Amino acid sequence: MKLNITNWFTKRKQQTKLSTFTPLPQVRMPDENRDRQPYDHQSILQQSLLAWRTNPLARRIVGLTSQYVVGGGIRIQCDHPATQRFLDQWWQADLNQCALRVYEWCDELTRSGELFFLLSTDLAGMSYVRAVPAAQIERIETTQNDLQQEICFVQSATTPFEEAQSWPCVDALNDQPDRDGRYATVMLHFAINRPVGAVRGESDLAPILRWLNRYAAWLEDRARLNRYRNAFYFVVRSRFVSENERAARQATFNLTPPSPGSILVTDESEQWDVIHPRLESNDANADGLAIKKMIAAGAGLPLHFLAEPESSTRTTAEAAGGPTFRHFEQRQQFFCEMIRQLARVSLNRRAHYDSSLNPLASLQVMGADLSARDNASLAIATRAASRTFTDLFDRGLIGEQELLRMVYRFAGEVVNPDLVGKGSPSAARRPPQGGNTNPKDGINENVINPETGEYRGRK
Repeated sequence: MKLNITNWFTKRKQQTKLSTFTPLPQVRMPDENRDRQPYDHQSILQQSLLAWRTNPLARRIVGLTSQYVVGGGIRIQCDHPATQRFLDQWWQADLNQCALRVYEWCDELTRSGELFFLLSTDLAGMSYVRAVPAAQIERIETTQNDLQQEICFVQSATTPFEEAQSWPCVDALNDQPDRDGRYATVMLHFAINRPVGAVRGESDLAPILRWLNRYAAWLEDRARLNRYRNAFYFVVRSRFVSENERAARQATFNLTPPSPGSILVTDESEQWDVIHPRLESNDANADGLAIKKMIAAGAGLPLHFLAEPESSTRTTAEAAGGPTFRHFEQRQQFFCEMIRQLARVSLNRRAHYDSSLNPLASLQVMGADLSARDNASLAIATRAASRTFTDLFDRGLIGEQELLRMVYRFAGEVVNPDLVGKGSPSAARRPPQGGNTNPKDGINENVINPETGEYRGRK
């Protein structure tokens, strides 16, 4: 039998091209967990607390956030008088003392990235709030298809003989007392720096922990170098007859060493030298400044907030504070909303026992102004806007609602014009005849520059 090897290989190659191969199955990775691993999360919490306790920069960053977010305090406002009285009573209760604890709550929110509140209610309907450290919460159980619907929180045991405690999450729709007339103790969770798809929050110090440690190590090394740089030894060279004579001479110098600035008179047989460490270390200010810039960037603060004026002028310092104030403003809005939700749950529970309260009343939580300079800028903007839009209103071009909306907008306030004024262009106000039509805004241009808002001083 004669076999053509060339034709056989050609046919085999064509069959290989025409044949269909089953592709390899795709390897599917498990669902990505957007939260940190439990051990990593606990480590970050411990490191953040340790840095706050031992590192001055970490303490300052946390303190700055609370000073701007809470500032002069938080207040709750409600249009319903009876409800307002209860909110004041709840806020100032001896077992709550919210006016004092808002500062430590804000500190804990910055350190841990989340806050857990236990809310318990007595038989009179008064609710009491207690913050639980985030490190004690082992697990958060949520619904299977929605991570934002939290069901319960598992708190770790404090001693080996205790069991983990499970606290239910508050349910505003089904929050009712039991048969004995008691409300169950519930927990509320608020988190910041939380990526989409995650449950736990993250500390503001998390991205800068390693740089805080490096800056502390660098500063400690510099302090040690400066200490040993000034250390020195005297070396005395001479001709000694025996070892005993050399030891006696050394003992004499050790007993009465020469003081700085003293005069030593020796003969030709004795020579004095000084030995000191030659570290040859150049100026490391640039290295320390680079690390500090990394810390400031991670914390969202300008350098002059961290006692580092660098070469900034007043103009550059004010420009650098803009993004920082925006960050503090967002954090203040979050913190005020957190307080509002706590007050809302407490109000709903008390309204079950007190019919004079209105559980549907609107609650507003107000924070302090972030910067006093903003008030001067808003006053100048309101002054200019009120003059312009008042002229339009006097000529019947805009109505009273539009006038109020624009003036409040330039004043930095968001209001509903329907609630503060009504009118139409036909009902416009006309300026008085033969009088001064310029409105008195109360701003003395001799004291405040109307263009920049800077304080000129009294003249």
